[in-house]
Amino acid sequence: MRVSLLDRSRTRAGESDAAALATTVERAVRAEELGFHRFWTAEHHAVPGIAASAPAVLLAAIGARTNRIRLGTGGIMVPNHSPMVIAEQALLLEALFPGRFDLGLGGSLGFTAPIRRALGRTALRENEYPDEVEEVRRYLSGAADITVRPRVEPPPTFMLAIKGGMILAADLGLPVVAGGPLLRDADRLAAYFQDFRPSPAAPDPYLVVNVDIAVAETAERARDLLLPEAWAYADSREVGEFRALRPVEEVCRLLDETTSAMKLRAVDDWLSGAIAGTPDQVVDSLTDLVERTGAAELLANVSTYDRSEVESIDEFLASLRTP
Repeated sequence: MRVSLLDRSRTRAGESDAAALATTVERAVRAEELGFHRFWTAEHHAVPGIAASAPAVLLAAIGARTNRIRLGTGGIMVPNHSPMVIAEQALLLEALFPGRFDLGLGGSLGFTAPIRRALGRTALRENEYPDEVEEVRRYLSGAADITVRPRVEPPPTFMLAIKGGMILAADLGLPVVAGGPLLRDADRLAAYFQDFRPSPAAPDPYLVVNVDIAVAETAERARDLLLPEAWAYADSREVGEFRALRPVEEVCRLLDETTSAMKLRAVDDWLSGAIAGTPDQVVDSLTDLVERTGAAELLANVSTYDRSEVESIDEFLASLRTP
């Protein structure tokens, strides 16, 4: 099992965006020392509590501080950019860090209506996203009318399963990254493997599972470590933004005081898609996940208020990897 990390540059209460980004870079350096396979960053625009907006820029900073770990965009959201610009950024990162860059592509629009308007895309027409993905691939391969620079070997491309990405990945013969409710959808997972069309990029299906993970000495403590992110998710349903992570104790108090049944359901819903427990319990849960989905790689999201807890969980996850 390959084990990799996804870092969304989440801020903590009272922490600046710049500090969160600096921590992401330092975490990537440590991830390389621990032996993780990949370190991926995400794209979020104008979302309070999430500092990362330009994964390609952030990966350039991380690449300058690392030597071996693979770097990936998890992902670049195709509707927000010109396909030519996406290809240029990918090729530039591949040129700077040869053989280390992975291009993850997704189809999400901006988080809110004002953000979507600011990005210039408020809706997607039928087939618009697949067509633009194919345009990116033509630029990468050198098959487009314009030859983009730098001209280097195109990096591996991964599809995020959102917005029909799993079907698209099977059709194009590409690896796919799936998380959330999709990991419980046996039919859609099976369809990816059954409908996969081998390609030069990937002769066989390759599924990466993305899941939130917390590990502690007790199952109760591990669950508590997930609460800051679960609360931020539930809060976002009401306020339209992901706020900075709060301390576990504060979130526990807020949960005890809330009278919103909808918010409590949202917290439980988020927790149901995560994996938490003692080391042995997490190993059992991950083994079941891999066997049930056919995954070849784990892309872990570790997000709690206390950064020392994040470091401890990273160390545990690194111990699970195969050489």
